[in-house]
Amino acid sequence: MAKLLSGREVAAALEEDISRRCVALREQGIVPKLALVRCGEREDDIAYEKSIRRQAARSGVETESCVLPETAAPEKLKELLEELSANAKVHGCLIFRPLPGALAAKQREICNVLSPEKDVDGCTAASAAAVYTGEGAGFPPCTAQACLEILDYYGINCRGKRAAVIGRSLVVGKPLAMLLTARDATVTLCHSRTEGLGDICRQADLIICAAGRPGLLTGDMVRPGQTVLDVSMNFLPELENADGSLGGFVGDAIYEEVEKTVEAISPVPGGVGRATSAVLMKHVVTAAERRLK
Repeated sequence: MAKLLSGREVAAALEEDISRRCVALREQGIVPKLALVRCGEREDDIAYEKSIRRQAARSGVETESCVLPETAAPEKLKELLEELSANAKVHGCLIFRPLPGALAAKQREICNVLSPEKDVDGCTAASAAAVYTGEGAGFPPCTAQACLEILDYYGINCRGKRAAVIGRSLVVGKPLAMLLTARDATVTLCHSRTEGLGDICRQADLIICAAGRPGLLTGDMVRPGQTVLDVSMNFLPELENADGSLGGFVGDAIYEEVEKTVEAISPVPGGVGRATSAVLMKHVVTAAERRLK
């Protein structure tokens, strides 16, 4: 049976550290504050916002919700981001993505208006450059950083190890490949169309699933001694729960198959996703500390 890499335990440890740092900041007259920028009323965005606000309350971080209609002009959203960038009382800003409607076509342009010092989820080009070069302002995407936090918490050293990252998004796959490389791992960046994916995965010491394809990592693609981090949250309406209800989340790995073989694995839900919100708070507090210095 594989060791369970619980995101809840990682989040609890992060929350303890964040709360301590928030107290220290407040003693110096600084209240860490996160602005939540949402356009429209998508149910998943609203649910995520509520989750973040709960996490912030536990951590000692203040939040401010900035909501625009889905039909807002790009200039209106840019104006809001400029105001937040100039507001000394706001230390971090999270833009709910993907942007809806006509805003989606200008998402990259809009995000780049935000000051990289307040880009706590790595959505600006400056933050991406910082991830790739190791220099500059900004932060890596929270989900990618959450993977590293889990590895650190459980004492899993990447140095000299082979890592297979499945998924090439700018939110997880690509930045995580760079972050692991910076830790001296040898990384193969894969995707759902990679030929010989099973062979690559079997050769790896660390596998990160972030393609958003349920069932992508099967039991015959892994071997003993490996660590698997399953980042994806795929909703399956036909999934039968223990209480007989239908609908639930799964990762990219077929958990029941993979867990029998590998040394350690993160669950879905309760794994990387649970740690991600805590990482967001860590970034906000770090931004506040940088401002103080």
